Amino acid sequence: MNNLFELASMSGFLYLTPQMLIMWLIAAVLFYLAIARGFEPLLLLPIGFGILLVNLPLTGLMEPGEGLIWHFFHYGIQWEIIPPLIFLGVGAMTDFGPVLANPKLLFLGAGAQVGVYITFFSAYLFGFDLSESAVIGIIGGADGPTTIYLSAKLAPHMLGSCAVAAYSYMALVPIVQPPVMRLLTTKQERTIRMKTERKVGRLEKVLFPFFASLVIILLIPASAPLMAMFMLGNIFRESKVVERLNQAAQNELMNISTIFLGLPVGATMNAEQFLRPDVIFIFLLGLAAFMISTASGVLIAKFMNLFLKEGEKINPLVGAAGVSAVPMAARVVHAVGAREDKKNYLLMHAMGPNVAGVIGTVLAAGIFLTLLQG
Repeated sequence: MNNLFELASMSGFLYLTPQMLIMWLIAAVLFYLAIARGFEPLLLLPIGFGILLVNLPLTGLMEPGEGLIWHFFHYGIQWEIIPPLIFLGVGAMTDFGPVLANPKLLFLGAGAQVGVYITFFSAYLFGFDLSESAVIGIIGGADGPTTIYLSAKLAPHMLGSCAVAAYSYMALVPIVQPPVMRLLTTKQERTIRMKTERKVGRLEKVLFPFFASLVIILLIPASAPLMAMFMLGNIFRESKVVERLNQAAQNELMNISTIFLGLPVGATMNAEQFLRPDVIFIFLLGLAAFMISTASGVLIAKFMNLFLKEGEKINPLVGAAGVSAVPMAARVVHAVGAREDKKNYLLMHAMGPNVAGVIGTVLAAGIFLTLLQG
């Protein structure tokens, strides 16, 4: 009998708290979004499972220096390994052709970062310090790896909540963006047909990542870890001479990195750290950042149209793709445009600002690191 009592005392059931059960429900919501709705399953599923595991008592999985998942977190994220590897895979999957064919779309990608800076100042006014405000602001770019990278550098205690916020908004792009896009455009604007751009040659595509690396990294050296790997992946893709490396970056390495990113990020969200009013406020500010970024991209496209000739005008919906949710935001732009005109094919046009948005968010993170990192 004593052995039974001793065994029961070692069981985790006796140490469960109501807060842990709430976190189980949050994990269940992520499972539902990933499995039932198909929203960013590659990341929401491991993040959700990480949340579940870290809210099981007595496991020691996140015990500093000892726990299995702690090692993934410490060596993979705090040592800045996993987010750059994710960018290597993203670069290998990215086609810069739409940007090179129509360079003015770069302005839409840059313009959509307005939400990042507005939310940065707003968060500071609401009482967050500068480093915390920077991490909250970067959520508006809807770029999960960049959010995680910046959080690990500037505000590690916010990493879990900000990462989940960023990936949640990436997953909810088809829900959050369309109302903002329709509110700010007229039916006539949504039916603008953009002309087919020129075909971009192989030489341009090969040279672009080299020159972009030189210019961007010299301009913002702090962006080097993410930008260098992003451009290296693109060199693998466009050189056509290292297809094995290209496929490995896109597939095996990307998949392994995604597992080792999502699981420890979720495991940072234990009940004590997550169930606080300020964390809920972070989610609300992140949502505001994402919506402002969407709106600013649309409005900048409308502004540019004031100076463009008929036949060269930009469909303002394309501006919403300036956030970094690749390629989800571009697909949403195409879907919203197709509801107004089924023959209006906006996907490739939207990929231009979508790719530019990735660069813009990394630059924003580099600026924050340069100014705030001690």
